[in-house]
Amino acid sequence: MIPLYDTLRSRKVPIVNWFLIALNVLVFLYEFQLGPSALESFIGRWGLVPARLFARPETAWITIFTSMFMQGGWFHILSNMWVLFIFGDNIEDRMGGGRYLIFYLLSGVAAALMQSYLLQASNVPMIGASGAIAGVLGAYLISFPRARVASLVPIFFIFTIIEIPAMIFLLFWFVSQLFSGFLALQGSGGGSGIAWWAHIGGFVFGMLAVNLFAPRRTSYYS
Repeated sequence: MIPLYDTLRSRKVPIVNWFLIALNVLVFLYEFQLGPSALESFIGRWGLVPARLFARPETAWITIFTSMFMQGGWFHILSNMWVLFIFGDNIEDRMGGGRYLIFYLLSGVAAALMQSYLLQASNVPMIGASGAIAGVLGAYLISFPRARVASLVPIFFIFTIIEIPAMIFLLFWFVSQLFSGFLALQGSGGGSGIAWWAHIGGFVFGMLAVNLFAPRRTSYYS
């Protein structure tokens, strides 16, 4: 299922969400113009390396934040920013810009710590915004379960646009992450290069924390 748009419209311009998208794009464009060796060095320095984080947390903690604004390629940046564009505006609308920014960053922290804890010996740098965005998805599930997400769905090899309840769409996504995450822990999916447990950690944090950042739900979104 490929999300195209949701049925909720923001009441205010989502300035912080646009800022996050712009910052991710700018960092990616900087990465894109680097040569292969310079890019490898950049990722090695600013990506989150679990083994380094647990060995020298006093110097490596900053990479928890820098890594969530780095991307691994065109598909990575386009897919992540598209999902953030679809779902992030409504969460910012509910929380307000300042609280949304803090929530987004903390979702990324929760995602990074979950993945790092399970792979403490890994020396492979982790990069990407998907853990923080997963927190936004978890918040969306709790906030707007009855919204609908227009999605491209393959039916007998033909893609059809179907409006799917957000609860079904997001729970399906979460279950797929859990399935892939357990396969990765067993060694069956570890070579995919995808931080499944970062997605899971971010999503669970988003579900649990959303009402701390936006305790009152607006009936317009119920």
